[in-house]
Amino acid sequence: MTAISAAMDLATHILIVDDDAGIRTLISSFLEKHGYRTDTAADPIEMRDRLAAGRYDLIVLDVMMPREDGLSALRGLQREADAPPVIILSAVGTDIDRIVGLEMGAEDYLAKPCNPRELLARIRTVLRRRETRAEPAEPQAPREGVARFAGWAIDLIGRTLTNRAGAIVQLSDAEFRLMKAFVEHPRRVLSRDQLLDYSAGQETEIYDRAIDVQVSRLRRRLAGHDGGGALIRTVRNEGYMFVPTVLRG
Repeated sequence: MTAISAAMDLATHILIVDDDAGIRTLISSFLEKHGYRTDTAADPIEMRDRLAAGRYDLIVLDVMMPREDGLSALRGLQREADAPPVIILSAVGTDIDRIVGLEMGAEDYLAKPCNPRELLARIRTVLRRRETRAEPAEPQAPREGVARFAGWAIDLIGRTLTNRAGAIVQLSDAEFRLMKAFVEHPRRVLSRDQLLDYSAGQETEIYDRAIDVQVSRLRRRLAGHDGGGALIRTVRNEGYMFVPTVLRG
């Protein structure tokens, strides 16, 4: 773990909400060993008391609790403008339950029993994503009109991509959003989390590794055109870079 990651962990306060005292202790102890500050609550009522008394950066929330279920608690949290992100834990791990939880505003969903290391990885992903969204905007390539790069052109309003020969390259909505994200952030390494944020659509998958699949599809689409295969570079252990310089007009 880098010094920056360690500092972020030490400054992060997590609330664990579960009616099972053993699970609360297990998760709390594991996260504290990795540098996080933690508090616990046995149910949503105690959770709200904790939230009223202090600030938390993330909540790990069980679904099945006796006095009030976690989805009801999540619904209440979404009415708060400054509510922390939520990762749901549930003994019911069906696709329908996962989708319902995500649609209600959870950042991620993990089925019980889960490996604490996987929960730690999910927590770090959610926190990185939130941190990226909170970063001040940097000057970027044009966000509207036509942008040109390496003989190619992309119309960000008309949603068309034209290759060096002047032919339109057909892209799906997801592929166009990803291409637009690269064009708007050229010549810099973009992590998977950043690419998910920049190219997010309603069908975007929640896991950061899904971006590898999307980049692979976009590369295959571009590879059939002159120079298209070299536009996107993989930066090992970091993410991807859109190589060419991007110009307006």
